[in-house]
Amino acid sequence: MGYAMSRLEIESELFDGSKVTNEAGCSTRSNKPLHNVDHEIAQLTNLRSGPHERLRQLMPGKQQLPVSPVKMLAGREGNYSGRGRFSLADRCHMLSRYLPVNGPWLVDQMTSRAYVSQFSADGSLFVAGFQGSNIRIYNVDRGWKVQKNILAKSLRWTVTDTSLSPDQRYLVYASMSPIVHIVDVGSATTDSLAKVTEIHEGLDFSAADDGGYPFGIFSVKFSTDGRELVAGSNDNSIYVYDLEANKLSLRIVAHTADVNTVTFADESGNLIYSGSDDSLCKVWDRRCFIAKDTPAGVLMGHLEGITFLDSRGDGRFFISNGKDQTIKLWDIRKMSSNTSCDVGFRSYEWDYRWMDYPPQARDLKHPCDQSVATYKGHSVLRTLIRCYFSPEYSTGQKYIYTGSHDSCVYIYDVVTGAQVAVLKHHTSPVRDCSWHPYYPMLVSSSWDGDVVKWGFPANGEAPAPVSNMRIRRRYYY
Repeated sequence: MGYAMSRLEIESELFDGSKVTNEAGCSTRSNKPLHNVDHEIAQLTNLRSGPHERLRQLMPGKQQLPVSPVKMLAGREGNYSGRGRFSLADRCHMLSRYLPVNGPWLVDQMTSRAYVSQFSADGSLFVAGFQGSNIRIYNVDRGWKVQKNILAKSLRWTVTDTSLSPDQRYLVYASMSPIVHIVDVGSATTDSLAKVTEIHEGLDFSAADDGGYPFGIFSVKFSTDGRELVAGSNDNSIYVYDLEANKLSLRIVAHTADVNTVTFADESGNLIYSGSDDSLCKVWDRRCFIAKDTPAGVLMGHLEGITFLDSRGDGRFFISNGKDQTIKLWDIRKMSSNTSCDVGFRSYEWDYRWMDYPPQARDLKHPCDQSVATYKGHSVLRTLIRCYFSPEYSTGQKYIYTGSHDSCVYIYDVVTGAQVAVLKHHTSPVRDCSWHPYYPMLVSSSWDGDVVKWGFPANGEAPAPVSNMRIRRRYYY
C-alpha cells in the first residue's frame, strides 16, 4: 500500500464506492450512526447539500442517495432543475462526496509545537502559530510560499490563538498575557520583528475593574466587520475591544472558571457564544443586558470543561468540544435562563492535562442535557483541541471535523453522527485543523511540529514524504 493511504483510516465506504482498509495507528471504532438529530437541523442540512428532487428519483416512488456524478452532470445538461445550472445544494452534493482524505503532503515542519492553523475566509492564505514564537502566513495560491514570518512579541508560554481581519490586512495573536498584538499582514516585508516601518502593536485588554492582576487570553476573534475583537481569558471573563476607538469597550465576568473559547454567533456581532471550564456554554446578547454579567441564556450538557466553540453562522446552531471527550451540537432556542440543574458530585478525580479520561465516566450523561446531538470517538486531552463545521460552500456544512489527542483528525456526519473518516499521520496531539472554504483540502497541525495538507486526488500528485531524519521530542509538561 502506498504512502498516500498508509496513514489514512476511513471507517465507512466512500461515496464513489471505493473502500480503504483500516490500519493500525489509531484505535478502530464503530462507524454505526450514534443518533439521529432533530428534524430541523437534518432538514436544514439536506436543503444545503441535497440534490434536486428529480435527480433523486430512481423510479416513481423510490429515491436513491447519493446521486452519482454522471447522473448529476446529465441532469444539469438536461436542465432538470429548470435553471440550466447546478443549484447551491446540487454543487454541495457533488463536492461533499470528495472528502480531503488522501495524503498527506508536507506544508512545513518546525521544531516546536503547532498550536493554531487556519485558512483565511477566501482560502488564499493560511496561518500557523507555533509555541516557539513563530507565526507563519503562507500564500496558498503561490505554492504555499511563506508570505509573512512573524516573531511573536512578549510571548508567554505559547501563541494561544490568531485571527485574520475580514479584509485579510491584519492579523492578531494572543498568548497568556492581557496584551493582544496586531500585525500588518499586507506589508511587503516578509519578516515581522516589530520594526518601526511596520505595524506590530500591542492592544491592552486590561480593564479598570480587573483588580490589576495579570491574565492570559485563550481565544480571540475578529468581528465580521473587522471593527471589534472578542476574547476569552483565564480570569473567567469575556472582553470586547473597539479597534476604531483603540480601547476596551466591554468586560463581562462571564463564567466561574477559565473562558477557553469565544466567538461571534453571526454577522451582526450582537450575539456572542462562550465556553468555559465550568462546563457551560453561554449566549450573550449585547443589545439587552438585563443585569451586569447576566447572559441571555445558558446551555448545559457537557460534564467537563469546554475547549472550543464553532458557530454555524446562522445565529442559532453551534458546536462545542469538551473534555468529557464529546462534541455537542446546540440550538440556542433550547437554552435556559439559569443553571438550576444539579449534576451531582463525580466519584473520580482527574486532570486532562496529564491523565487519561476515567473509563467509568465515558458512559455518564448530564441529567439536564440540552444539546441537540452528541458526537464521540475522538480524544480531548492535554490541550484545548478544536472542532469545526465543514465549509458551507463546498459541503453545505454536512460534516463536523476535529483534532484529537490520539494524533488523528476525525470527520463526523452532522445528521447521523457516524465517523466518515479518520486521518492518520501525526505522532502527537492534533490541536487544530482547517478545511479549505472551497476545495476538498484540509490542513492539520500537531504538537509534533508538522503542518500537512490532505486532499482529494485530482492530478495523481504523490504525497511529499516526511523526513525520517527529524528529531522527535518528548514532552513532559
